[in-house]
Amino acid sequence: MRLASVSFTAKGSRLNASLRQALSLQGYAVEAWAMEKYAAENGLLPLKEPLKAWTGRMFEQMDGLLFIGASGIAVRSIAPFVQGKDKDPAVVVMDEKGVFAISLLSGHLGGANELAGTLANLTGAIPVITTATDVNGRFAVDVFAKKKNLYISNLKAAKAVSADILDEKPVGLLSEFPVEGPVPEELTVQKDGEPFDGETGMVISLNEEKHPFVNTLHLIPRIVTLGLGCRKEKPMEEIEAAVLAALQRNHLSIHSLKQAASVDLKKEEPGILAFCEKYGLPFRTYSAEELAGAKGDFSASGFVKSVTGVENVCERSAVLGSGNGTLIQKKMAGNGVTVALAIEKWSVDFE
Repeated sequence: MRLASVSFTAKGSRLNASLRQALSLQGYAVEAWAMEKYAAENGLLPLKEPLKAWTGRMFEQMDGLLFIGASGIAVRSIAPFVQGKDKDPAVVVMDEKGVFAISLLSGHLGGANELAGTLANLTGAIPVITTATDVNGRFAVDVFAKKKNLYISNLKAAKAVSADILDEKPVGLLSEFPVEGPVPEELTVQKDGEPFDGETGMVISLNEEKHPFVNTLHLIPRIVTLGLGCRKEKPMEEIEAAVLAALQRNHLSIHSLKQAASVDLKKEEPGILAFCEKYGLPFRTYSAEELAGAKGDFSASGFVKSVTGVENVCERSAVLGSGNGTLIQKKMAGNGVTVALAIEKWSVDFE
């Protein structure tokens, strides 16, 4: 997590400096700021702009914000920038003596509850968590989705799931993947076509077309690697059309994509880079030697080999990107674009 912390007093700035070091050891990338008069003596970055302007920048750049001071300061600072639980960074407030760590904003999806717990473990502070599922010790679908890297299709449906869990109404679970280990008692495991005495349920699938419940929440594992090849200077729109056609053919959501992959000759290909930027996908490339080491039965093209050094790019890069997973779509070629899809092995685990 990229975290920005800010303090406003001498005592708070000393705590800020010690937390920066402790959190860094926990894997956080911390930028620690303080009012100018307290920054230098504690080795912190000096706050030379209005706090509101700083907060706006941090909302754009960081995954989390830690205010060391009064909660009112934090509330007034973040108010103009709050958008929604799926967009906001985690915001935690800690008093200057380190007595309380308050999860203020984006507790589940943003990770503020987890950050407050980490701060409590480091300092002995009391974590203040107010999200209903945590207070009641119930299954939290947004926490589960975040931990397992699942795309939440609809926040309204996610709220319906949480509401029915809190109201002790039945909530269904239909999974197209193996379920390993115990299932939370709040969920009722369903099979396709099986009657269900309730209105709300979760579907864990790569396909968003299934709606077995009145209120259906799709949780989509990001486990598909997109293998790409294209002619030089191919427009993004044509690459996008080819990818969407391959996904539709296989009944796969665009949100099931984990990354795109290709040969390293394409690492600066404008159309591919623009497509990946549009859909928020990492773009990974491999050398011809690496691609040649992929395991499987692949389509072969003499022309592709003469250009890249390996007879197939899209299938091999998809398989490598998926950790030598299963090729579910062999090369689809057309209009100067080749597409392949591979899926990594995955199962549902609630632990």
